[in-house]
Amino acid sequence: MFYLKETARWSYIVKNASANDIAVIIDQAMADIEDSNPPLKGALPLNLFATLGADKSKIKDLIDNVNQISEERFQEEDLIGRVYEYFLQVYAASGTKEDGEFYTPACVVKLIAEMIEPYSGVVYDPCCGSGGMFVQSLKFVDRHNGNRQKVSIIGQESNPDTWRLCKMNLAIRGIAHNLGDTNASTFTNDLHKDKTVDYIMANPPFNLKGWRAEDELVNDSRFMRAGYSVMPPVANANYAWILHMLSKLDVNHGVAGFLLANGALNASDAEGTLRKEILERDRVEAIIVLPRDMFYTTDISVTLWIVNMNKKACTVNGRQLRDRTNEVLFMDLRSWDSNIEEIVIDKGKRKKKTVFTDEQIAEAKTIYNNWQSSDTTLYANIPEICQSATLDEIRSNNYSLAPSKYIEFINHDTQLDVVSLMEEIKKEIKTSMEYERETLSLLERAAKEIEE
Repeated sequence: MFYLKETARWSYIVKNASANDIAVIIDQAMADIEDSNPPLKGALPLNLFATLGADKSKIKDLIDNVNQISEERFQEEDLIGRVYEYFLQVYAASGTKEDGEFYTPACVVKLIAEMIEPYSGVVYDPCCGSGGMFVQSLKFVDRHNGNRQKVSIIGQESNPDTWRLCKMNLAIRGIAHNLGDTNASTFTNDLHKDKTVDYIMANPPFNLKGWRAEDELVNDSRFMRAGYSVMPPVANANYAWILHMLSKLDVNHGVAGFLLANGALNASDAEGTLRKEILERDRVEAIIVLPRDMFYTTDISVTLWIVNMNKKACTVNGRQLRDRTNEVLFMDLRSWDSNIEEIVIDKGKRKKKTVFTDEQIAEAKTIYNNWQSSDTTLYANIPEICQSATLDEIRSNNYSLAPSKYIEFINHDTQLDVVSLMEEIKKEIKTSMEYERETLSLLERAAKEIEE
C-alpha cells in the first residue's frame, strides 16, 4: 500500500483541473508520491508537465476524461496493471527496434513461467526491461493457487527510462521488489553480486555488442575464473548472459528460462567452446525454438533455453522426476504459428504478431513435464515437434543445439500414393481435353452459320 498526501490525491487534482498552474500541481503531486513512498524513488517523471508546454485546457480535458471512468471499474482485479501493460505493448509495437527491447510478449513470458514453475523462492531477471517476467511469475503463482508471499523479486536494468518503467509496473501491482537504487549494467556493475537465486526468467538483448572492453572482466568470477577456458566475445554477449545466469543459480536446484537468438545454437569459435563446456557440465535441460514474428523488435524465430543445475531424480512441486543426466529435450514449435493477434497502434495503423494460445502453452508444458516424469510411459518423441537426445548424440553433432539436428523430419513426399495421384491427373487431363474439343466444335459450327 502507498500513502498519498492530500495534494497527491486524484480528488485534489480534479478539484484544481482548471487552475492556471495545473501542470505545476501535477508535478508536485508526483514529487510528493515519491517523497512519501521510498519504493517509488526514481520511478516517476518529475518536473515533466510544467516543461511540456501543453495548453492548460488540454490537461484539463485529459483529467476530465479520466475522471469519467466509474470508480467501480477500479475495483476490478489488476485494472491499472492491465492498462499499464496495454500501453507498454502498444509503445513497443509502434516504436523502433531499440524502443521495443524492453517488452517481451506476454504469451512467451507465460510459457517460460509455466515451464520453470516459480512457486516460491527468489526470482531474478538480470535485464528486466519493463518487468513483464516478474508480473507473469506472480500471475503463475496466482493461477496455481500459490502464495505470493513466498516469492521474492530481484533484478536490474541498464536503461534508466526502462528501469523507471519497471519500478512503476511493479509498484502499481503491489509487487515488492529490489531493482537496486539505480539503473546499471549487469556485466560491469552487478547490483546483486554473490546473490544466489532459485529461478531466472530473462529476455536479454539479442546479440548485444560492446558489452565489455577487450581486456575487461577477464578475472571476473562469472567467466574464466569460474573454470571456463575462454571469454565470451566482445562482439556478442549471448554467452556472457548464459554464464552470468549460471553463476547466480542455486547449485542444488536453480532453474532458468531465457530467450536467445537462434545463432547461439550453432555459434562457433569462443561461443562454440563455451557451449561445449556448458553441455559437458550438464546444465542444459531443454531447447525450444519458437515461431517467427512473435517479437516487436525482430521478426526472426528465437529460442527458449531451459537450464537446470540439478537434473537428477527428485521431487519438484509434487511431481516425481526421473534422472535426466546427460539428456536434453529438443522442441521445435515453429509450426505453431496459426494464431495471429492484431494490435491497434494508431488510427488506421495496425501490426500483426504470432501469439501462443493458452492451449498451446499447456501442450508445450505437458510435453516437457512428461519428458521429465519418472513415469517413462508418458513421453514419446513426436516427429517434427520434439526429440530427446543424449549428450553422446550432441557430441557427435559438434555440440550443436539446433533442434533440426535431432528431431525426426518426415519426408511427406514419400507418403504420397504416386500411382493413384497419376491416375487422378490423367482423369483431369482427359476431362479437360474433352471440354476443349467440345468448345472447339461449337466454335466451328458457329463460324459456318455466320458464313451461310
